[in-house]
Order: sequence, then C-alpha cells, then structure tokens
Amino acid sequence: MANFALIGAAGYIAPRHMKAIKETGNELVAALDPMDSVGIIDSFFPNADFFIEPERFDRHLDKLRRSNNKVDYVSICSPNYLHDAHIRMALRNGAHAICEKPLVLNPWNLEGLEEIERESGRKVYNILQLRHHKSIIDLKNEISKLDSDKIHDIDLTYITSRGKWYHYSWKGDISKSGGVVTNIGIHFFDMLGWIFGDMESSTLHLLKEDKASGVLRLKNANVRWYLSIDKNDLPDIAVNERKPTYRSIKVDNKEFEFSGGFTDLHTESYRNIIADNGYGIADARNSIEIAHLIRNQDITPDKGDKHPLNIL
Repeated sequence: MANFALIGAAGYIAPRHMKAIKETGNELVAALDPMDSVGIIDSFFPNADFFIEPERFDRHLDKLRRSNNKVDYVSICSPNYLHDAHIRMALRNGAHAICEKPLVLNPWNLEGLEEIERESGRKVYNILQLRHHKSIIDLKNEISKLDSDKIHDIDLTYITSRGKWYHYSWKGDISKSGGVVTNIGIHFFDMLGWIFGDMESSTLHLLKEDKASGVLRLKNANVRWYLSIDKNDLPDIAVNERKPTYRSIKVDNKEFEFSGGFTDLHTESYRNIIADNGYGIADARNSIEIAHLIRNQDITPDKGDKHPLNIL
C-alpha cells in the first residue's frame, strides 16, 4: 500500500483522484487546499491530515519523509498555473507527482521538470485519461491498420455550458488557466495527437473568452475544431434532451461515438501509474505545444477551411 498526498482537495476533479486512490488500495494521508470546504474527504479518507497553508503542508511532507511514513505520490488537482510549482514540491519531498492536465502551461517548463526528475529520481505522471477509453483505443487500433500516409479529415466539436462563476474564477483568467483552448481543449488535442501524430501547423479563426475555433494539421489528420462554454452554442439535439454538454468527433465524415465510459478512467490511470506504466512528460508535450501555440498565434479569420459552427 502506498501513501498519497493531494493538492487541490476542494476542486471539481479531486473526488475522482480520491476515488482512484481508494480503489487501488492506497491511503491518502494528507491534503491541501486554501478553501476548507472539503467534506468530500470524509467519504474516502476521514483520517487524512488537512492543511490550508502550503508552507505547513510542505513541512508536513518533509516530516513524513524523515519518518517511516513517507509519501510515495502527490496527486495535483490545483489550478493550472500552479502545477509546475506543486510538481516540484512533490519531487523535492521524495514523491512521484500525478498531475492533472495541463501538466504545465508553457512548453519550456517541461525541460525544468525533466531536470528535477533526473535530480530527484522521482517521476512526473500526467493524467491523460482519454487514452484509457475503450472506444478511443479501438479507434487508434483501427487507424493504425490503415495506410500510414493517409490524411484523415476530422471535425471536433466540444460545447460544455458554464455559468457566470466561471469567468470570476481562475478558470476565466487566461494567464492562470490558458483559457478555453487549454482548460477544455487540451484533453482532445492530446487524444487526437496520440492517434494521428504530432502537430505540423495551426490556423486560428476565433479566440474569445468563451469560445475558440481553428484548424490543426497533424501528421495524419486535418482537424477543424470548435470549443465553447457558451450554452447558446448547444445544438438542438442537446437542448431538447436538456443536456448541458455536447461532444462530437467526426472522422472522415463518420461520427465517432464516445459519450459514455468515463466513470473509471482516473482509476485506470492510477493503476497504470502505480505499475510504472503511466504517461509522463514526453507524452504530455504535444498537446501542451498545441495549446500554447494556439493561444499565442495571430487570428486569421478568413484563412483556409473553417469549422461549420464558425461559419454560422
């Protein structure tokens, strides 16, 4: 049984990590969050120590390291812009880091993390849960059997409604979250890059605080993508079914269905990480480079082929 600590216990994604720690037979011994609304811990690990100050949490990890109760892994569910610092905190205390996406906001930070990996002898793992989704694995296997020179045409549409709170939180601050391209798009950029290869070029047609669109050229695919947190973008099929989220991926004009099967993906990620078969820094690089380029490149609204929703 391994000892875990967790940073960002009050966040949306933290319960999935607590569940994964529990279901893999491990123990959460300490948690950190500046907010103290963390009653969810009682459902999983009521005996875990809890801290609201990072300095005291860091000191506690150090004390455990010097005892026989060393923390083996630190799970990082904090705001995106803090991931780099919290990964470093984990490795400095002799623990492996398990971090939510994005691993970091800027590609150049990856070299620094690789250096501290070498110095500490500990590893940095990234939660790339879509790579464990059965339908996505099946798609990857199907594509791998085709002509390796074939360029596929893909339409990616992801609309997930967010209320006013989003824009007041760190998620609405592009300097802290990376904006919609990073906050929600990076999941799909990673998945598509995993299947269709590294980025070759990008065209940006639209970039606002609540939506973005463009065309991404991967080694084996042209991807027209549209991301939005505006409920007014939801298609009639989602509105009529009162669904706040709509996701669609069309590969060569054929709808790829993966609406379900997300429940246990974090647990599966943890199983692979604990078996030393998790995804690391090198695996995260492509999607980080894609998101960074998109949010920093010039908008050329009339250049090239547009996503259908960006024409309306």
